[in-house]
Amino acid sequence: MAGAAILVFTQMPDRASALALARSLVESHVAACVSVGAPVESLYHWQDKIETAEETPLVVKTRQSRYHEVETAIRAQHPYELPEIVAVPVVEGLAPYLQWIVDETAGG
Repeated sequence: MAGAAILVFTQMPDRASALALARSLVESHVAACVSVGAPVESLYHWQDKIETAEETPLVVKTRQSRYHEVETAIRAQHPYELPEIVAVPVVEGLAPYLQWIVDETAGG
């Protein structure tokens, strides 16, 4: 369903870039809200090595029909060669809150 709410997860390399991305998504109404988390230590395989990095997680509240715009915006502002961009559907939630997400992202 095109109006269904989704959560998009990504990580940015620092708080400043995370806040800049969050602001641009909300200002353009591509996202109703972006939660910027506390820095986390990520451990992962990259190019046959185990790497670690401090990253700032983001949770983007949007709707399914705006996903490609969110992905495009993240890719445009993300310095990583292969950024994490993962969307999950919201299967239940407070109806007025879910409607607010739809209303705030109605431009697309």
